[in-house]
Amino acid sequence: MRQFFVYILTNKQHTVLYTGVTGNLYERVQQHQTGHGSKFTARYNVNKLVYVESFSDPYDAISREKQIKAGSRQDKLDLIHEVNPAWKDLLTDWIF
Repeated sequence: MRQFFVYILTNKQHTVLYTGVTGNLYERVQQHQTGHGSKFTARYNVNKLVYVESFSDPYDAISREKQIKAGSRQDKLDLIHEVNPAWKDLLTDWIF
């Protein structure tokens, strides 16, 4: 069964947040970490995975990504604090 992921990345100082969606979380975060994910993440050194949701339906994942992006910065901070209050890099804990 294929999974799709909505994720939030941040930079070292936690001052920038980036929300994305992918079908391969590990590969996509690796792209961001090496500066090949997007111009935005490369420019602001956004490479720390701090939030993830998984979905079995790609349309649900895309809908959730849009919902998160439409929210305020505080809404995103609240999501992160709910599941990752220490702001640990979740990629190191993720099982692939």
